[in-house]
Amino acid sequence: MGLRIRRREPVAPGPGWPDSIPPLLRRIYAARGIRDPGLARPRLAQLPSPAGLGGVAEAVRLLADAIARDVRILVVGDFDADGATACAVAVRGLRMLGARDVVHAVPNRALHGYGLSPGLVEELAALDPGLLVTVDHGVACHAGVAAARARGWRVLVTDHHLPGDTLPPADAIVNPNLRGDVFACKALAGVGVIFYVLLALRARLRGDGAFAARSEPDLSRLLDLVAVGTVADLVPLDASNRALVAAGLRRLRAGQGCAGLQALAEVSGRRLETLTAADIGYAIAPRLNAAGRLEDMSPGIECLLTDDPGRAHELAGLLHRINAERRGLQQAMVDDAEAALARLPTAAGEPPPALCLFDPDWHAGVVGLVASKMKERLHRPVVAFAPAGPGSPELRGSARSIPGLHIRDVLAAVDSAHPGLLGRFGGHAMAAGLSLRREALAAFEQAFAAAVQAVLDPALLQAELLSDGELLPGEFDRFHAEAIRDGGPWGQGFAEPLFDGEFEVLDCRPVGERHLRLRLRADGVRTPLAAIHFGGQQDAPPSQHCRLAYRLAPDDWRGGDAIQLVVEHREPA
Repeated sequence: MGLRIRRREPVAPGPGWPDSIPPLLRRIYAARGIRDPGLARPRLAQLPSPAGLGGVAEAVRLLADAIARDVRILVVGDFDADGATACAVAVRGLRMLGARDVVHAVPNRALHGYGLSPGLVEELAALDPGLLVTVDHGVACHAGVAAARARGWRVLVTDHHLPGDTLPPADAIVNPNLRGDVFACKALAGVGVIFYVLLALRARLRGDGAFAARSEPDLSRLLDLVAVGTVADLVPLDASNRALVAAGLRRLRAGQGCAGLQALAEVSGRRLETLTAADIGYAIAPRLNAAGRLEDMSPGIECLLTDDPGRAHELAGLLHRINAERRGLQQAMVDDAEAALARLPTAAGEPPPALCLFDPDWHAGVVGLVASKMKERLHRPVVAFAPAGPGSPELRGSARSIPGLHIRDVLAAVDSAHPGLLGRFGGHAMAAGLSLRREALAAFEQAFAAAVQAVLDPALLQAELLSDGELLPGEFDRFHAEAIRDGGPWGQGFAEPLFDGEFEVLDCRPVGERHLRLRLRADGVRTPLAAIHFGGQQDAPPSQHCRLAYRLAPDDWRGGDAIQLVVEHREPA
């Protein structure tokens, strides 16, 4: 099945929209279920109270007690961008709230695997914390939590991943996705969960009179980090997450972000004044993630914690170089995956409904990116595996899914039907991770395919681009391009506007190794339109008349009133 453009059903905007929001943007909001102007751009004041988050009262008691007794607090992060930003938020926030002895650690992907493990606890024993706080993990780390408790440490788990049937033996667990938790913000990333815990801790300390002799800390200074972690983890941008991300973007655009994020924006060639969620997702987050994928996330966390601009630029440059290495490795692995797919039997020219990929030479830190690329190309759920380390008998797998198929639930179904087949697993609707014995790969592949076919509606295998329809001739301008850019944040679950229409191709030339620069004519538009199709050289040359799916964007490189169409898909008209 080829890619299909489908237009969203038109929805009339409700009344009461201010003149500052143009009709085009009102139509876009309405198509995403927002007809009330007050919900289009949520504010921090609309966030639900932290007091409603399950487990937060006990978490605050642990933290307040640790601060009062001046015991060491050890924050253990994760090796992705959400985990790194959550670690930085926890360390910075606890220090702002009066904790004087806060240290942090993060597992090494190759040495420790995911999360708080007994091996990591043993390695951290010399730190001798009074309280250990996990961020962006912990709800599946039963053995690691038990090992920490056995040493006499108190343990606070803050996480957002879906829990299993049992919970680890922590002193307190804060996770909006625990069974029975009625907190409204189910889509918080790990960084959002720890930010909420800090808000609740500040309220507790305020009530205790802790700020009588000093000014109350402004936790909004952490929102730049919250925005980056939230966007990077691809959690749905519901109203709460949009409020958090929008506030963080405002800080970054105003030059008020931490030194590390400002440096990462600079090395990735992004302008702070016009930074968007897409810039975070495609430029900042990959550089931050690269350290945890290939080496050790410690430089990434240090970059987010330093207040020295010179040190921040030094670390950002290191992360930029690691990311370049990651990109080269990723491309080689994607090429291997495509060669393997070409050898697979197909039915009527279509790939199977679910795919497992493995190569003994792949790097475990990059398989998630390979799974994502293959999922996008084939529109099928994909699990990519690599050895956990050189010569290891264990495989690490990363799964990516398509809309409508909850991949973590599929893994749970495999685990239920075949006890002992999987090692550990966890994740979300669209992405998950797992471990597996190498000799069990063939059995997993069969079980995974059966579990997918048991719940998958075949109609979901038709890849679609959802379009917001055609633009009017008067909407191809800088005013509307900037209104769309600033009308977000756009992202997972709140899709960036995409339009479609027919164009005459006046000129076409290659740019770099993979891209195409186009000059187009549209009916009713007097001047030709500039367009860029990233990766467009891989497709057949464009015909003179094309139907395009595209985004409308300001062309900051040319400046002035210039705009460009960013082509996502093209087909003959």
